[in-house]
Amino acid sequence: MIGALTLDQLRVLVAIADTGSFSAAGRSLGRVQSAISQSVASLETVQGVEIFDRSGYRPALTETGRVLVEQARLVLRGATQFEMVAANKRGGLEPELALAIDPLVASAPFIDALRDLSQTYPDLPISFSTEGLGGSLRRLRDGSAALGICTLLPSVPDDLVAYPLSRTVMRPVVGAGHPLAAVRRPVSTHELEPHVQLVLSDPVDPAGQNYGLASARLWRFADLNRRYDFVLAGFGWCRMPEHLVADALADGRLVELEIQDDTAPRDGLTIFAAHARDRVLGPGATHLLSALRKRFAA
Repeated sequence: MIGALTLDQLRVLVAIADTGSFSAAGRSLGRVQSAISQSVASLETVQGVEIFDRSGYRPALTETGRVLVEQARLVLRGATQFEMVAANKRGGLEPELALAIDPLVASAPFIDALRDLSQTYPDLPISFSTEGLGGSLRRLRDGSAALGICTLLPSVPDDLVAYPLSRTVMRPVVGAGHPLAAVRRPVSTHELEPHVQLVLSDPVDPAGQNYGLASARLWRFADLNRRYDFVLAGFGWCRMPEHLVADALADGRLVELEIQDDTAPRDGLTIFAAHARDRVLGPGATHLLSALRKRFAA
């Protein structure tokens, strides 16, 4: 019966499992052994299960008891998290910080900024979503993310506040076994047209805006890593973030294309930290934004 279950009973149960005996559990909790025994007996009676086998010299956990101890640990951890979220809210901190992250974002400076955040607010729960093209913008607008680390194409919308963090250089690449890899000269967009181009598309609006198209045959992907697998396998060519393809270019698995009159920006795409203009950032999001700007600037 869940209504008769108390956190104190669960703490007693875990203390016995951790210390090895009723008497040791009593000492760790500052209680007499009889109170520990009574708590366990009440728990067994109400739940209708045998948690300890008392046939030996010392009570030992039954198979059911071992499972219930692990469940008790989960419940106690959840209760602790519950208290921390409430305490954070009382102190003005967000109950949770939700982030939407573009897969084009380099991990290293982002991880450094999160480490800084966790040192300042160690109890702040953080949720992440890695969003495909257009996903971060949607999450910022519907309020399910407080902060987006993303590209904003073709320009920053008026309803967002955006801070440029860095630029991600996009390299046109093709698998080493693809016919284009054998062309050791600049290729024209006319030569690219018959070959499959692997493009990132918005999974919600695949027919929406796309950028840097040069082929008549398009294979659309919502997942950057999946597209990477396909370009390595020789299914087509695409533009990939420099930091993701550096190793494959160095060891020859990928070949970089030189495109004549390429209209793609040579200095890459701007990565922004953005939030909705009509929403005030909490202390955690504000701290992370500051840390991101410092890390990416460095």
